[in-house]
Amino acid sequence: MQRASARSPVAALGPAAPGARPAGGGLSGLLVVYAVAARDRQNDSPICRNKKASFEYELGERFEAGIVLAGTEVKSLRMGKANLLDAYAKTQRGEVWLIGAHISPYTQAFFGNHDPLRKRKLLLHSKEIKRLEGKTSVKGQSIIPLKLYFKNGKAKVELALAKGKKHYDKRHSIREADTRREMSRAAAEYNRRG
Repeated sequence: MQRASARSPVAALGPAAPGARPAGGGLSGLLVVYAVAARDRQNDSPICRNKKASFEYELGERFEAGIVLAGTEVKSLRMGKANLLDAYAKTQRGEVWLIGAHISPYTQAFFGNHDPLRKRKLLLHSKEIKRLEGKTSVKGQSIIPLKLYFKNGKAKVELALAKGKKHYDKRHSIREADTRREMSRAAAEYNRRG
């Protein structure tokens, strides 16, 4: 293995290293390895989730939509600065819009920063838009964003058709979660003893 020069803090890894390029400057055989960004390693890992959605709503059919963003919004999303807590989607004139999603302003932007709560257009196929329009025309149905994530370098939103739960349904959900938690604790205790 060759050593890196005093000017270049690069380690030589060999010719078959993925993402590696030969370094210039007369150092034959020395390879520079470019780090793969965290966003590329964890493709489809969510930027943020709407954790209350499954508690507040009965979730139905799910859709994946692209989202139209400004440059500073993309940078904020890559930093994980987003919140879907009070967000919902709405169909207007054959288009779907995400309303109430908070994407924090990019702190390092000099000028031209975005409005954190602006309406953002969602990109869906026309068949999906017509389906959503038909389903949301029924009373009590709404479109709720579940998570924001990057897929192949593009920002995506997972949407779900949702119907609001009644108060007793929420109590039932809490009771089910408690029993699942108690069963897993009992199983863990049994496995520890036995």
